[in-house]
Amino acid sequence: MAEQKNIVPASVRATSQFKRWLPLGVILAVMSLVFAMGWHKLLTFENLALQRDALRAYVSAHTVVALAMFMATYIAVVALSLPGASVLTITGGLLFGVWLGAPAVVIAATIGATIIFLIARTSLGAALAERAGPWLDRFRAGFEKEGLSYMLFLRLVPFPFFIINLAPALLGVPLRTFVIGTFLGIIPGTVAFSYLGHTLDRIVVDAKTAYDVCVAAKGAANCTLSIELSALPFKQILLALTLIGLVALIPPFLKKWRDRNAAA
Repeated sequence: MAEQKNIVPASVRATSQFKRWLPLGVILAVMSLVFAMGWHKLLTFENLALQRDALRAYVSAHTVVALAMFMATYIAVVALSLPGASVLTITGGLLFGVWLGAPAVVIAATIGATIIFLIARTSLGAALAERAGPWLDRFRAGFEKEGLSYMLFLRLVPFPFFIINLAPALLGVPLRTFVIGTFLGIIPGTVAFSYLGHTLDRIVVDAKTAYDVCVAAKGAANCTLSIELSALPFKQILLALTLIGLVALIPPFLKKWRDRNAAA
């Protein structure tokens, strides 16, 4: 009797494909809504300056609720790959201080990054794996051997955050490695940018005062609130983070060098 082949019905395959792509479709739909409504434009230092006093008062009166709302917003921004994460990080330092704002950002950013990582791995990663060639297999092998070092490098160096959420998902990085690498890798940058919040607060107060004086004299239609960030040491911080990131690559390179010498 001929051996029967196990054929998956078309309806089952269609249902499986639908479940695979549904989370990504939801994310893209929400992203489109946010950009269409212009909500992403609210994450600016100018809006922060305008709302600074009201936000400070609310945080002072409802610290726990305000912190929960801030973290929920941060998770959504990261999971939806929206611009403005750096603004939120600095805002966290301004509103909550470094010791409270930085841990909140690290936890929220890790959760948001993990959400988009899992969605990308389920849909894009699975689809890419089915069509993967030798070149992708080599990248996957490298991340399997030295995944944590590579993840720390990618998180420490100021690459676009959303790219580093997607690339590991396509390269088969284990969830544990991704979470640990993300959590530890973003700590230095988060602390640095949270500290900038204290410096920025003085700039925000001065800008808001100048704006209020202008409005009183000329009317709101003739005044513009602008934040001068040239005094903040962004370049020095980014350079320092890049150097720290390069240090994370030393262990895998040393291992390759030792293996090459041993083989020779």
